[in-house]
Amino acid sequence: MEVKVLGAANEVGRSGFLVSCNGTNLLLDYGVLFGKRGSPPEYPLHVKPKDLDAIIITHAHLDHSGNVPSLFVSGNTDVYATPPTFDLTRLLIEDMLKITKDAQPFGQPELNNMMRNAKEIGFRQKITKGNATFELRETGHVIGGGSVLVESQKKRLFYTGDIKTHGSRMLREADLDVGDIDLLIIESTYSQTEQKPRKESEKELIEFANEVMDRKGVLFIPSFSVERSQEMACILRSSNFKHKIIMDGMALKVNEIMFNHPEYLRDPKVFADAINESVAIRDHEKRKHALDEPCVVISPAGMLVGGNATYYLQELSFNSNNGIALVSYQGEGTPGKKLLDTGKVSTRGKDLRVAAEVKQFEFSGHADRNELFEIIEKIKGNPKVLTVHGDSESCKKFAQEIHEKFGFDTHAPDVNEIITI
Repeated sequence: MEVKVLGAANEVGRSGFLVSCNGTNLLLDYGVLFGKRGSPPEYPLHVKPKDLDAIIITHAHLDHSGNVPSLFVSGNTDVYATPPTFDLTRLLIEDMLKITKDAQPFGQPELNNMMRNAKEIGFRQKITKGNATFELRETGHVIGGGSVLVESQKKRLFYTGDIKTHGSRMLREADLDVGDIDLLIIESTYSQTEQKPRKESEKELIEFANEVMDRKGVLFIPSFSVERSQEMACILRSSNFKHKIIMDGMALKVNEIMFNHPEYLRDPKVFADAINESVAIRDHEKRKHALDEPCVVISPAGMLVGGNATYYLQELSFNSNNGIALVSYQGEGTPGKKLLDTGKVSTRGKDLRVAAEVKQFEFSGHADRNELFEIIEKIKGNPKVLTVHGDSESCKKFAQEIHEKFGFDTHAPDVNEIITI
């Protein structure tokens, strides 16, 4: 078995791994990496569609799925993922095409062609292609998201994709019962960070929401549309929060997709209750009147880049009764990061200081350092380990630590590197 690293090496983004099993070629993920605003997107190394026997999408986030349609300009390879992954992938890629216009090497026809070749599979469903079998295992990272277990000629590879060992209020914990492994490809995003326990973050968010309501303000929670928005609604409703919760933007389309796949949720009733009791805002007239009373507004974008978040930010930032809860990762160069670091937002060409109270809360969908080590402790055998999907320092330091702690042959690979087992 050979693995060629196509992307996500010493970087977060453009994930892609080509697994060759004695003539059978499986592509694990094929994503995109968005650079700073204004710079063109980056993609994994090119692969020829005709050389592929199967494409496997671990989950819908664009850094894992966003470049798959480029393989369908003329190709017709089978693409495997869970049903919610396909639904969300289509939604997110269509949104990307709308926002980035002609920046992508494909358009709607290629996305449609990809969906025509979609093969829906469930967790732990074994698929055989030529000399290889593969299956998906739950990750606890995003609805329908899976790690990939590949077997060929008594060699076994486990690719975590993005993983959250203990899951969340929305998702069950990761399925790590994978037996002996010869090669482990593990994400390193937060390998150098210990996160606050989820329950503590939830408690702090609820306290902040109640404080803002007590002073008759509005709490704005800019949030990723996939899962984070829904998790915020569930946290508030589960605490018997008495005020109105508004949901807006693409989160509403994601709600519908999640309603269609309740079997992929930890507790479908908790989800349904939270969403059904929230108020969906679908037009600007309602948006204007929604803020007349103390309430919580949950709306993308999580980093305040575009979306309806821009409107809410302008409306709510300059009243000290209001609050802004940042619950998503804030990337460098984004308005969210700027707000966090400087307390200012750009409005009508000027940087203005925000009067609303701004707080950040930890709700990462990725495993932290302790959880990542838990994963490795559960792996049986004496695998080679590749640390990927993290910045250069995280990948390299994590590789060194794994080697020191477990004795495994571990390193942070480069793009275009080939690993043989």
